[in-house]
Amino acid sequence: MREVVLDTETTGFSPLNGDRLVEIGCVELVNHVPSGRTFQSYVDPECDMPSSAFDIHGLSSGFLAGKPVFAKVAGGFLDFLGDAPLVIHNAEFDLGFINAELARAGCDTVPRSRAIDTVELARKKFPGSPASLDALCRRFGIDLAGRTKHGALLDAELLAKVYLELIGGKQPGLGLVREVSRPNGPLGGGERRPREHAASAEESAAHTAFIATLDDPIWHH
Repeated sequence: MREVVLDTETTGFSPLNGDRLVEIGCVELVNHVPSGRTFQSYVDPECDMPSSAFDIHGLSSGFLAGKPVFAKVAGGFLDFLGDAPLVIHNAEFDLGFINAELARAGCDTVPRSRAIDTVELARKKFPGSPASLDALCRRFGIDLAGRTKHGALLDAELLAKVYLELIGGKQPGLGLVREVSRPNGPLGGGERRPREHAASAEESAAHTAFIATLDDPIWHH
């Protein structure tokens, strides 16, 4: 089963207010496990970068100038998505920007039904608890040491780990478990030698003596 974990960075909070996409990051999952294939692209938003957005992701107007506009990367982006379900943290936000850019580029938009929203999964699994990506990484012990700023590909990689935890943990199938170690002890066991099942000489003699006491035992027929 193929899925794509997706994240974006933007100039603001709403495409309806003229905010634009500035980075896309995607991670391919096969049977819920990262395959190693990724897609990442910076995008020239063709507008200034507000300081509030720059403080989040660190992408300046100067850095993005000369990067491809979205229409230039749309084909490769859509090819990478294929028809896979999309794993997104707060799907309404990211799909809102992606679909605004796709519509502007004359491409078909992505239906909301394709998205698996990890915010919704987290709120169902941990009602009342924080559901931000940072909070979920801390809950599951996922290393955030390299995340000084938001980045679409880095966040997609973190989200892939969070998603795996949300759907049941690091072993999605028993086929991935090659060896199980068990502690030594009377219950845990460790390695045990097979029990001998053949009768001892004493047991055989006792059995013969017992049979001799029976009246016409069937063993003699």
